[in-house]
Amino acid sequence: MLNELESLSGNIGRLIQISERHNQARQALQDQLEQLRADYSNVQAELAQVREERDTLQSERDSLSAKIDDAQVRLNAILEKLPRAKSGQHDEADNQLDLLEADSREAHEAELHGEHHQGEKA
Repeated sequence: MLNELESLSGNIGRLIQISERHNQARQALQDQLEQLRADYSNVQAELAQVREERDTLQSERDSLSAKIDDAQVRLNAILEKLPRAKSGQHDEADNQLDLLEADSREAHEAELHGEHHQGEKA
């Protein structure tokens, strides 16, 4: 009988140890779960912030795109008002380039005349 009591006491001691280990493991898992929930909450908050920033950037992009479209319309209107080159065979881009080249030639000729006149004065 004494042996049986000692055996039961030993078994109860082992069960208590196992129970304590299980309680510690359960507590560790609960702590880990709490940490994961906090991390999840932080990630959700960051996600909301990133989405808000994305929406702001999309709005800015749309606004800039509208401004660009408006500027293109105004630029095209200005280009339409500019005089065309005499030759009707060139397309609009060539006409604009011709105007730029003519301006460049005029500026170059003005520089030459300016140098020539300065030479005469000296």
